Amino acid sequence: MIGILIPVHNEEALLDDCLRAARVAAHHPGLQGERVQILVVLDSCSDASAAIAQAHDVHSIHVQARNVGRARGVGARHLLNLGARWISCTDADSRVAPDWLVAQLALGCDAVCGTVTVDTWSEGIDPAAQIRYHQAYQARDGHRHIHGANLGVSASAYVQAGGFEPLACHEDVQLVRELERCGASIAWSHAPRVITSARLDCRAQGGFGDYLKSLMLVS
Repeated sequence: MIGILIPVHNEEALLDDCLRAARVAAHHPGLQGERVQILVVLDSCSDASAAIAQAHDVHSIHVQARNVGRARGVGARHLLNLGARWISCTDADSRVAPDWLVAQLALGCDAVCGTVTVDTWSEGIDPAAQIRYHQAYQARDGHRHIHGANLGVSASAYVQAGGFEPLACHEDVQLVRELERCGASIAWSHAPRVITSARLDCRAQGGFGDYLKSLMLVS
């Protein structure tokens, strides 16, 4: 079984599109009928996120942590207990490609770090900041970016690395660093495709949205 792990904190505006894309990926013919469990971890939600998950008939669990690392860790443990051999992580403000799971698994590694493509630039992000983003971003194989929105790991490698730590931010980076220390084989690939938002009201302080804000402060 393959698990798709999606942490959620008040994502009613974007969660529907995220889950529609995840469900398409979960039924890709390249998976040859292997079961895929989509898991939404509802972390301290006070909006309609739970109702949206229910409408999509995906599995969901609730936590009261307000901590993305904790939410991912609880979700990963839940999927492992269900028998997942591979866990693919994305975010609620992102949309995975139809062949996302197939592309991750085809790389034959213990873990996959994929890239992201920004969908529509927020009005608050000026053209100069957009240019700086594209100049710094490596949209190619061999990149060194780590995104929780496009990350996959085998169950065995995840357990060996100690899993997600309960960090408020960069829990994905910490996991990959532990995977490297354990000697896991990691594919830094541009093949698994994910589209993500460029919103500035990010859910995790120090996350992707704050990185985009920093690009606007460069003189």
